[in-house]
Amino acid sequence: MFSREKIEQFKNIPTPFYYYDLNLLETTLDEVSKDAEAYDYHVHYALKANSNDEILNSISRHGLGADCVSGNEILRALEAGFDSSDIVFAGVGKTDEEINIGLAHDIFCFNCESLPEIEVINELAEKKGKIAKIALRINPNVNANTHHYITTGLEENKFGINIWELEGVVEALENCEFIELVGLHFHIGSQITDLSVFKSLCLRVNEIQDWFYERKIIVSHINVGGGLGVDYENPDDNLIPDFKTYFKVFNDFLELRSGQQVHFELGRSIVAQSGSLITKVIYVKKGVNTNFAIVDAGMTELLRPALYQAYHKIEPLTFVSNTAKRYDVVGPICESSDCFGKSLMLPELERNNLVVIRTTGAYGEVMANNYNLRETAAAYYERELVG
Repeated sequence: MFSREKIEQFKNIPTPFYYYDLNLLETTLDEVSKDAEAYDYHVHYALKANSNDEILNSISRHGLGADCVSGNEILRALEAGFDSSDIVFAGVGKTDEEINIGLAHDIFCFNCESLPEIEVINELAEKKGKIAKIALRINPNVNANTHHYITTGLEENKFGINIWELEGVVEALENCEFIELVGLHFHIGSQITDLSVFKSLCLRVNEIQDWFYERKIIVSHINVGGGLGVDYENPDDNLIPDFKTYFKVFNDFLELRSGQQVHFELGRSIVAQSGSLITKVIYVKKGVNTNFAIVDAGMTELLRPALYQAYHKIEPLTFVSNTAKRYDVVGPICESSDCFGKSLMLPELERNNLVVIRTTGAYGEVMANNYNLRETAAAYYERELVG
């Protein structure tokens, strides 16, 4: 993936650091924009995947909307050039302060997850003399077949309004004078690689639309969320996800009413492959069944393996010889879960060898923390490093 010249440049940068290939990001954005436009679909970028300023600036220039899950994400999106009329605000626990941020900036839509939330937004909108546009986030009870920590569309999850609650919510909306229902919102999980799951979502959305239609309710916007997965195991073979096939599933199976616009909230699939975490071997420690390659990056720079037992491909950029040895690649944090990969066959490593952890553009830098009073890792971009 990296040229010899670039690796030489990496040797002069204090590790660990995040490295972003903005050229790949631009190509990915071109692809997702082109494939969405084929069906007149509208894509909102999910800031929770990566809110790095350079990343956001690139995405906003491509005309995508923003999907935010906090008041600060709304403010960051506005700073990066996203139009307030193209910002949706999701999240199961919006505070009054965050709702007021959305109201103050006249954002496109609040994706509402409960009746109490709708009632609070109505009260706050009344105080400001505004009408708040909302979409009902409905829990479709569709299994995303992904890690249980990132499944969001089952009745057992905390997210969304359950089907059996809809009658009461619709009745209550009649008394919410400062609310305008403009959409229905669905999101079933993340890192979904089985596209048949999205067909199941479409069929469920069709049933739910029929329920609303029977009550003479037709909304103008259908938001089907995101969740499209990326290839963590073979990133070079699939640097850009198959957006064309993904969008075609919705075109083939989602039944729309006249004038309805379809919205997506894509994050990981747009930014994941453009980011890498570069780290350095501090020590090689011999163990009983394996060697330990102790690197200077830890769960403070990439939390996903510790949090989700997530896999990231690990590749040495420099090494002693091509002779393969078995390693656990671990970080310096005082937790046994601070491990990036176990029992990996890698070229022989020694102190100061550089290692790259791939596909960290999503949920890498954005989830970084300062546990153990660690310094915040810097970010570098391909335009700053030539070669």
